[in-house]
Amino acid sequence: MKIKNIFEKNKSIISFEVFPPSRDGSIEELYRVIGELAELEPDFFSVTYGAGGSTREKTVEIASKIRNDFGREALAHLTCVQAAGTDILQDIGKLKKAGIENILALRGDPPKGSETFVKTEGGFEYASELVEFIKLNGDFSIGVAGYPEIHPEAPDMEHDIVNLKKKTDAGADFIITQMFFDNEDFYRFRDITISAGIHVPIIPGIFPIFNYRQISRIASLCGAKIPTKLHDKLSRTSDRSEEVEKYGIEHAIRQGEDLLKNDASGLHFYSMNRSRHVMRITQELFRK
Repeated sequence: MKIKNIFEKNKSIISFEVFPPSRDGSIEELYRVIGELAELEPDFFSVTYGAGGSTREKTVEIASKIRNDFGREALAHLTCVQAAGTDILQDIGKLKKAGIENILALRGDPPKGSETFVKTEGGFEYASELVEFIKLNGDFSIGVAGYPEIHPEAPDMEHDIVNLKKKTDAGADFIITQMFFDNEDFYRFRDITISAGIHVPIIPGIFPIFNYRQISRIASLCGAKIPTKLHDKLSRTSDRSEEVEKYGIEHAIRQGEDLLKNDASGLHFYSMNRSRHVMRITQELFRK
């Protein structure tokens, strides 16, 4: 089923992001995690690329497995990184063959060792161009990324929203946000998008904190700020993993409760290929 059709049921979508493992031997562990998360009956799983567009083949393989073996919908990531239009056309064909009906269209991050994105010859410079190309070459429900705290490369929120509207005008059906830890940032972003004439569903992205050093690094890369109160708790217990996990789970539950109470279109969890913590959070949220 296309994700845009799921939204037509007027329900809050629940979804999980997974990524292809860097080592071939880890694929079975990933499928174990997906199997456990699938028991929660999410509306879909999103499957990322590796850095710089690597693991492209694995993305298609995992998305196909989710769709055809686990019986859940899959949202396959597709980026402009190191890919000409002919490469992307081949990827679209593979996704069609696998029965995948949903694509998350992204410009993508620069390859490792590069500080800026450089358009591949014959490829695309912007995600909006990729959305338009997908629309022309397949019958997919297309999602795009949104940044509640502004894309790291955008000069200001106004420019960022202009670019986001280009993506929805090109045919994107929904938006999944980058991680954020303060819900007020999401609500402000949602209000701005509506004012700008963007009227597709926006799914907030939640990153459950498992590890203090990891989250500090990831948050700095994507421009997400950690609220002072939460940061202080985490830093005081940074060498005690169980305490960090406890605070991270509590914060994710509070975030999810508040978002659902305030009419969020759903919750998208960045699982980091771990099931135990995400299952605890999801079960707590939907037990009430």
